[in-house]
Amino acid sequence: LSEIEIEETINAYVTAALTAKKAGYDGVEIMGSEGYLINQFIVRHTNKRTDSWGGTFENRIRFPLEIVNRTREAAGEDFCIIYRLSMVDLVDEGSSWEETVFLAKQIEEAGASVINTGIGWHEARIPTIAQAVPRGGFAWTTARMIGEVSIPLITTNRINTPEIAEQIIASRQADMVSMARPFLADPDFIQKAADGHAERINTCIACNQACLDHIFQGQSATCLVNPRAANETLLSWQPAIIPKRIAVVGAGPAGMVAASVAAERGHDVTLYEAADRIGGQFNLARQVPGKEEFAETLRYFSGELERNGVTIKLNTPARSDDLITAEFDDVILASGITPRLPDIEGINHPSVISYIDILNGDRQAGGNVIIIGGGGIAFDVALFLLEGHGTSHLDADVFRQAWGIGEDRHSDQPRHQITMLQRTPGSMGKRLGKTTGWIHRLITKRNNVKQMGGVSYHKIDDGGLHIEVNDTFQIIPADTIILCAGQLSNDGLLLPLQNAGMTVHLIGGAKAAGELDAKRAFDEGTRLAASL
Repeated sequence: LSEIEIEETINAYVTAALTAKKAGYDGVEIMGSEGYLINQFIVRHTNKRTDSWGGTFENRIRFPLEIVNRTREAAGEDFCIIYRLSMVDLVDEGSSWEETVFLAKQIEEAGASVINTGIGWHEARIPTIAQAVPRGGFAWTTARMIGEVSIPLITTNRINTPEIAEQIIASRQADMVSMARPFLADPDFIQKAADGHAERINTCIACNQACLDHIFQGQSATCLVNPRAANETLLSWQPAIIPKRIAVVGAGPAGMVAASVAAERGHDVTLYEAADRIGGQFNLARQVPGKEEFAETLRYFSGELERNGVTIKLNTPARSDDLITAEFDDVILASGITPRLPDIEGINHPSVISYIDILNGDRQAGGNVIIIGGGGIAFDVALFLLEGHGTSHLDADVFRQAWGIGEDRHSDQPRHQITMLQRTPGSMGKRLGKTTGWIHRLITKRNNVKQMGGVSYHKIDDGGLHIEVNDTFQIIPADTIILCAGQLSNDGLLLPLQNAGMTVHLIGGAKAAGELDAKRAFDEGTRLAASL
């Protein structure tokens, strides 16, 4: 930026604040973190200027100080200015702690009312808001600033329950907390907490799949566990004009939400589930390190199903004859998937097991492991084997050690030597989440997981897995071969019910197995139930 452009940019910040005040807003937040423009002026990582806006730290912080100072002068003392300060940049040549404290004091003197906490740049190779981060996992950064400034301090990142927010404030790690994604998951978060019904909050699971991933792909932000978020005028439901008797087969994500919404609208809903609990594949996914939050989704929908009067029949595989005899008005098949068994000679060898057996604890993997598949489930299984029931995603101190924040990274020797294989040529994990997939890929890389694409499988025997890659045959020894080779829709009830003249709807994995997609499952279940 030229001197003129810098002045124009500062004036634009001031104009935006004045526009907000004129519109009736009480204040603004100035984004000085996450690697955006202001943050880029502050650190040597990006500020290579040699004029009065670069070089020394005092010069590099002129830009944010001018913005805050001029905004205060223009907006007056009765206007709240929140400055979002990067407490830790997590990039090379970022601000030191001493520089961060100095800037905080200068920002206060320039006229800021409150300092909010920013964590890491988008380019940082350390998780900051994903499931890998413990709840409140960066509150310690704000706590270090307590006593350095006299204005209130806000902390943020992975605060998704009233309890963790209260704990942070009570322990004086911050004066306030800020949340964003939790209000997408449940817009009534605050009211439910105030009413003493925190158990009814639909908790943010930090998946990022429908909020940040959407934003970075130019789509509207919404929420995986609450598809109605930001779609309130497009996806709404009223009490059913003619209540129906509805059977929902399968209590996975699609079935849970369909049953809950349909019953909330006044339909008489019976939910059939072959297992002894609701949740479907979520019960497996929550075993993966970092995905324990999925248990909160199951807790929420368990309560909603009960509150809305859904009749739940666990340990009850739905049979077409029973559904036909019961004369339901509609049947929703949310019966999920069955793992695909690849056509490989020796596939029934004792070393071969399904990802289901690994994640539910029925089988244990040996030292040398081959994972057949390179999609989301394959990466989940790899993380499960590498991290087991570790606590880096649950404990802030362990997380800091594992990711080398402020100290050398600590890592244990992997418990398994893993080789991941896929038929498709090229690198693995291309379809993982845009804002989280890199974390999974990085963890596997750090743990020396071998990955091979373009693989042809020939046979499995006591020697291991016989494969061909680039016209070369080889045998990979394996104690355990885990199948993550795709899924098939479990839609066997569809034709018998349709032949009997029943109205049947397919949603979730029963409609399209492919790569398991919880976002699509919740969305389809919600939209269908809203339309019946």
